[in-house]
Amino acid sequence: MTLPDAQKHGVHLPLTTRLAWLRLIRSENVGPATFRALINRYGGAEAALEALPDLAARGGRKIRVASLAAVEEEMTKAERLGARFVCLGEPDYPILLRRTEQAPPVLAVMGGADVLTRPAVAIVGARNASLSGIKLTRRFAAELGRAGYTVVSGLARGIDAAAHEASLATGTVGVFAGGLDRPYPSENRPLMRQIVDADGCLISEMPFGWEPRARDFPRRNRLVAGVALGLLVVEAATRSGSLISARLSAEMGRLVFAVPGSPLDPRAVGTNGLLKEGAILATDASDVIAALRPLDARMAPLGDDVELEEPAGNAPADEPAEGERERIVETLGTTPIDIDDIIAHTGSAPGAVQLVLLELDLAGRLERHASGRVSLLL
Repeated sequence: MTLPDAQKHGVHLPLTTRLAWLRLIRSENVGPATFRALINRYGGAEAALEALPDLAARGGRKIRVASLAAVEEEMTKAERLGARFVCLGEPDYPILLRRTEQAPPVLAVMGGADVLTRPAVAIVGARNASLSGIKLTRRFAAELGRAGYTVVSGLARGIDAAAHEASLATGTVGVFAGGLDRPYPSENRPLMRQIVDADGCLISEMPFGWEPRARDFPRRNRLVAGVALGLLVVEAATRSGSLISARLSAEMGRLVFAVPGSPLDPRAVGTNGLLKEGAILATDASDVIAALRPLDARMAPLGDDVELEEPAGNAPADEPAEGERERIVETLGTTPIDIDDIIAHTGSAPGAVQLVLLELDLAGRLERHASGRVSLLL
């Protein structure tokens, strides 16, 4: 998908297009990958919205399509809170996040946008952090901020909160798991206000009014990882969201740093494990800065490497032939496979395969994985 000329030159999308994008991404079973596939096929959000009910019905179910009134109401809520919506490719959209495979088409943003244009480091760790872990986090965050890096974290208790607090003066980004009007935990509301007042920034891909659930936190972690050049884990138990963030960072090609800890401390088991798996050992901010400095150039303005456009025209006429839809579905199972393998196995046109996958996706029967692989949901 190619960026429209207006976006390439730093111009904001027209309101009608922005509303259509918001309607499409707020519709049931439409995630970032499905959004892109729909725009690719139908040439624009408005045409995709018209096609949604029939596509989902062919996949086996009815879905809820977001109404214009609903997204206008959400925009009103955003304005009341002092927030705004930023679309993929617009000037305020985080550059590195824009390059990721699952970049949200629309972000809710509150606060200053300058911090989103600078090189960033994510700092995450245990909610039940030790006092030494909190002190070390504050030192890392303050020194990284003074070196010109925005500090990104997930606004959780413990390490996250310490990272934000120590980088208020230099710039920090807080990422929500729910809507911007549903902060979690509520005890960090004063910190969130401080971030905005200090020209920092709060972002979320979730709708206003959305209460965060357990499955929303990995999505939040994906944004934390996607905005930054690298991610530092200070303390983490064996099973923790911080390790999910580290895995997502590695999958995105980001640098992963870990602070070593005592083998006797459960909060060090995760970080020590990351070091065994190849994470960069960090005992001082200079370790992080030295590794990231050569990567700062990635923050340069983008050319045409991310594509998203709304070309005029109708959907391609590559409807599956009789019996072809069933044959494509039969190739799918619970094990992720490459779409190219489906095309090669069935001999179907790429457009026909993509259409069937869209139908299954909108019906809630398809799961999309990293590197474009897909599988059926049980």
